[in-house]
Amino acid sequence: MTTSAGDRHGEAERVGMALIRLNKMHACVVAQMTKAGMDKASFVLLATLRQLGPSRSSALAEAVFSDPSTVSRQVATLVKDGLVERRADPDDGRASVLAVTESGERLLDERRRQRNRAIGQMVADWPDEDLAEFIKYFERFVESYEKALPVFIAESGLGPRSEGKN
Repeated sequence: MTTSAGDRHGEAERVGMALIRLNKMHACVVAQMTKAGMDKASFVLLATLRQLGPSRSSALAEAVFSDPSTVSRQVATLVKDGLVERRADPDDGRASVLAVTESGERLLDERRRQRNRAIGQMVADWPDEDLAEFIKYFERFVESYEKALPVFIAESGLGPRSEGKN
């Protein structure tokens, strides 16, 4: 039997509190990254651009649920730092696309290695079956979160997708 969303308040509270704890720890990591010269927003843009492949700034803004002017300012810093480059758009020579540079790729690869090493240490003593189940359910949760996020943003009146909806 499936339980309705309204009947999941207790479970939602537990997940929400765990997310708050996770976000608190993530904020600590972000603070350390900022001290090392890379703010979270720039890192998210860089990683998203790598995932998308060469893209227009507007597509990148859409992918990170941000407005184009904010993304444009952040991208300018990434370009200045040599992590992103502008290229002629192969579909429209008048426009440009953004692409991750070799330097940007190296930075992302190093951060990925650091992250994977840290997570590997955290779950080193977990039984294989527990880890496999956790991964399966965590990926399912993140997928549901990604699908619901645009609706949450619009309903809360935040972000570019909710402009003019008051």
